[in-house]
Amino acid sequence: MWRENLASKTISVSEDVYNLLRRNKLRGESFSSAIRRLAKGRRISDCAGLWSDLPDAEVEEIKAGILEAKQLALNSLEAAEIEGR
Repeated sequence: MWRENLASKTISVSEDVYNLLRRNKLRGESFSSAIRRLAKGRRISDCAGLWSDLPDAEVEEIKAGILEAKQLALNSLEAAEIEGR
């Protein structure tokens, strides 16, 4: 567990950034903890197993949606090439 440091620094952020941080802060979470959580680097391996509890049918539905979106994107790119865009 992270131990809060007694030393602190004051930073200035624009109002829209403050509001964004406030909206993304969890209930009971300090701003320091929220910034730490949100700024923490993520690795693709952190996502391993996230869908392990989904039923096979739902996984297949997701895969089909991904393939459909990929095909739509490819068709759109091909059409743009033909039109010379």
